[in-house]
Amino acid sequence: MTQGSAEWPVVLSYREVRPLLAARGTGAATTSVSLDLGLTVTDVALTADGVALPGGQRLAWAEVEEVAAHEEVCFAVEPDGGVARIARFSEALNRTYSLMPTSGPPTILIAGFSMHRIKGTDPRRDTLNKVRTVAPLRGRVLDTATGLGYTAIEAARTADEVVTIELDPTTLEVARYNPWSRALFTSPAIRQIVGDAYDEVQGLADESFARIIHDPPIFSLAGELYSGVFYRQLFRVLRRGGRLFHYIGNLESKQGGGLARGVVRRLKEAGFGRVDRRPEAFGVVAYKQP
Repeated sequence: MTQGSAEWPVVLSYREVRPLLAARGTGAATTSVSLDLGLTVTDVALTADGVALPGGQRLAWAEVEEVAAHEEVCFAVEPDGGVARIARFSEALNRTYSLMPTSGPPTILIAGFSMHRIKGTDPRRDTLNKVRTVAPLRGRVLDTATGLGYTAIEAARTADEVVTIELDPTTLEVARYNPWSRALFTSPAIRQIVGDAYDEVQGLADESFARIIHDPPIFSLAGELYSGVFYRQLFRVLRRGGRLFHYIGNLESKQGGGLARGVVRRLKEAGFGRVDRRPEAFGVVAYKQP
């Protein structure tokens, strides 16, 4: 699966193509650019007509300018050399999903809401903050909301198996275009489930996970994933001595603080003996007694 192949298309954002326009302005014949949103760098040729990409694809300058003009969405280079926004509409949930560039890996916008923290940070650092709260990750790990797969990918570096659940296949469709999500589809340690986590967790075996990372959409989009009924299911599938990280939001804000108080109370009612605030990760860690 090579860069620019049918499996992994070239993906660009304004961050990558604006330097191309600057290089054209200097009269340069070649320059270096990332064709996978910052993962690697490749040399490309600049011509009067556009940019010559590896594999024979060509981008006209008008297409480069189109990408450069949009800061809110990433673009995939099509086989014919055209560009298309990486955005999809979910008929099932009546929501729009799009891949949005950041200073690091891209985030996904769902109904206009970013699924990662991007103010003062980036999705990778945001993911690492969450995962570190329950480190070390060994044995089996449950990731209740796949999204772009960053949590599952990071957990799979050390865990024996990561089971990750995604509600909407449209999200995975967007993730397949994301260079930073490739391990979600190639890692043998990751097992994907497509379905509603509220229902899917009920079918998982008792005490079958050493760690759980629960990073649900905001409360207004998935209130049932913040319920006591769901927390009791998470408690059931977590092994004794295991830990659960629950992303909530800014614990210091009025809204986040209020939500956190209810979450902590319901987690304790579900059976977790101890719940610690982790403001650096915008969530809490719940412990199941050994």
